[in-house]
Amino acid sequence: MTEIDRRTEKLTAALRRAGVRITRQRAALLSVLAEADDHPDAVDLQRRAEEKVPGISLSTVYRTLTELENQGVILRHQFEGASARYEHSETQHHDHMIDVETNEVIEFSNEPIERLQAEIAEAMGYEIVHHRLELYVRKKKPLA
Repeated sequence: MTEIDRRTEKLTAALRRAGVRITRQRAALLSVLAEADDHPDAVDLQRRAEEKVPGISLSTVYRTLTELENQGVILRHQFEGASARYEHSETQHHDHMIDVETNEVIEFSNEPIERLQAEIAEAMGYEIVHHRLELYVRKKKPLA
C-alpha cells in the first residue's frame, strides 16, 4: 500500500466515523487531499477534484474540509492576507514561511529555534503545549 493510499483510507475512515456519505465527488476530493504535498486552499482542491470527477461544489469541499478538520486528520492554516490552506495532520512538526509577494508557503524545521522556544517557556515557568511559527518573507532584491 502506498503512502497516498494509506492517507486516502485514513481520510475516508474519518468521514465515515462522522457519518458522512462518501460520494464519487468526495472520494475524488479525498484522493486530491491525500496526494497534496503543498498547502492548497479550498478553491485549489475543488479545481483538482473537478479534474478527476466533475460536479463537486465548493460548498461540498468546505463542508468536507470542516469535518476532516473536526476529526483531526487535516490541519487548517489561516495565513495573514490569504484564504485558509490545508495539510495532512500526520506531518512532522514544522514551521512556515509565507512569501508575501507570491503567497508560496515554504515548510521548514530548525532545531535551534525549537530549543530556544522551549528555553524561553521554561525560563518563564511554562512548558510548550502547542505552537505555530509563521514568518512572512520576500525574496531579497540584489544590490545594484
